[in-house]
Amino acid sequence: MTNILEKIQQTISSNNIVLYMKGSKDFPQCGFSAAVSHALKTLGVDFLDVDVLSDAEIRQGIKDFSDWPTIPQLYVKGEFIGGCDIVKEMFQSGELAELLKEKKII
Repeated sequence: MTNILEKIQQTISSNNIVLYMKGSKDFPQCGFSAAVSHALKTLGVDFLDVDVLSDAEIRQGIKDFSDWPTIPQLYVKGEFIGGCDIVKEMFQSGELAELLKEKKII
């Protein structure tokens, strides 16, 4: 388990925005993942998508890593932002765009 947590930490540390999701940003495999991917695309930011369906170790590992039970999970500059409901709310209120500006991503 330690190796997968280290791999997750490395991925999050090496990328400005990481979305752990079901499917890919171009072909989301669930509505929640599609909603978060759409929000990020709408804001015009590039992000790394990690498909948890293709790797059971990552699917469980990311839940253990964040202590968050659901997928998708969004990380910005190493910080866990939240899942679908939180990200959708932040997107609709403009908070997500503000956060990305503060972090100098947009």
